[in-house]
Amino acid sequence: MSHPVTRVLALLELLQARPGLTGPELAARLEVDERTVRRYAVRLAELGVPVEAERGRYGGYRLLPGYRLPPLMFGDDEAAAVVLGLMAGRRTGLAVGEAATESALAKLQRVLPVALRERVLALAETVEVTSGGTGGRAAPRAGMLLPLAEAARRRRRVRLGYRSFGGAAGERDLDPYGLVLHSGRWYVTGHDHRRGEVRTFRVDRVVSVEVGEEEFAVPGEFDPVAQVLAGLSAVPYAHRVEVVLHTEAERARRRIPPSVGELTETEGGVLLRMRADRLDGMAQLLAGLGWPFTVLEPAELRAEVRALAARLLESAERGGGAPPHAAGVPPHAAGVPEVSGEGDGGR
Repeated sequence: MSHPVTRVLALLELLQARPGLTGPELAARLEVDERTVRRYAVRLAELGVPVEAERGRYGGYRLLPGYRLPPLMFGDDEAAAVVLGLMAGRRTGLAVGEAATESALAKLQRVLPVALRERVLALAETVEVTSGGTGGRAAPRAGMLLPLAEAARRRRRVRLGYRSFGGAAGERDLDPYGLVLHSGRWYVTGHDHRRGEVRTFRVDRVVSVEVGEEEFAVPGEFDPVAQVLAGLSAVPYAHRVEVVLHTEAERARRRIPPSVGELTETEGGVLLRMRADRLDGMAQLLAGLGWPFTVLEPAELRAEVRALAARLLESAERGGGAPPHAAGVPPHAAGVPEVSGEGDGGR
């Protein structure tokens, strides 16, 4: 940090991140003396960023509140976080207005360096967000997410360094068709040249991204969200389940997301196709839906439904005993894919 301007900007960043740092603390971080720190504070004030210096044992430097927002300096991760926050707010209704969101995005893009601005713009234009929740999931670094978004926008093939579900490291040559944020987890989907088919990968397992110059074309009508959800629902599980739910298709789709199972309207109701590891949990899930149903396969599931009914009846006849609570059993209790499931992304 040899240039004075660099140190002035570094002081601004320190005051934004750690208000109340003392003169000696700032001097040590900036590698200057305290007199120079005072001169930098005056320089910031001249630029319209008022700095307050409090004397005494617990005094320190801080930015005065109000007036106007001081200049902001974003790294790659911070810029991506702000853009995604604005986009998520617009999608979920938490934004204060479409005009305000677009204005904030535009202002952010104007002040970013050209290279970072292009990558952030690519992220805003290429990402798709599902209606799934956003819980505490593994978050990828911007160093992986931004180049993938840029490659998807420019239609450039990438070489991924990738860590599989089992931890094995390898490389993939991928045509990234799109990025999807689903239930707090990021996925990239596209044509995998190693397998010769469209596949989905978890971005948090990507360890390196090398953007090439070879161009590709996205197949017509390709839907990244539909592809990711279809991949999640196709995770291999021990039992193939087919059940007719005697309800309306719209009600079924509200309760059962595509990542859990495939729903098809059929005579007498809705055909549910899915896979599960545990049939006892599958019986609880079906009971928790609260609709009549007919088990088509496997036959063992009928036995599990009878066993569950017997346990409930026994509990009810005990009088004081509370029956097991079947309603609202989450999909993972049945050994079926969660809404945020692993999918094809890296197994």
